[in-house]
Amino acid sequence: MHICFLLKVRPGKIEEYKARHAQVWPEMQQALRETGWRNYSIFLRPDGLVVGYVEADDFKKSVAAMKAYPVNERWQREMTPLFDSSDGAAADDAMFPLEEIFHLE
Repeated sequence: MHICFLLKVRPGKIEEYKARHAQVWPEMQQALRETGWRNYSIFLRPDGLVVGYVEADDFKKSVAAMKAYPVNERWQREMTPLFDSSDGAAADDAMFPLEEIFHLE
């Protein structure tokens, strides 16, 4: 399954967001792998729009499985203030998945 999602980084937090992703903790990377995240990329537009792409057999299951990892709880706690979210939701709860309408292999 191919998943593309959107998030929005707060103005003034873009450089911090980029810096944190330049040094994603090894244990966070391992947790993502263990919960089925593959071929994961994040793209950032200058205005803070984040476009993420990931492959997973069952994305909802992979997102839910990450919630059991203490490293994810720490990551979400540190990253949530960087996002422009009206309800203060953690990034893994605020992802807006897009409908895939075409795929060329």
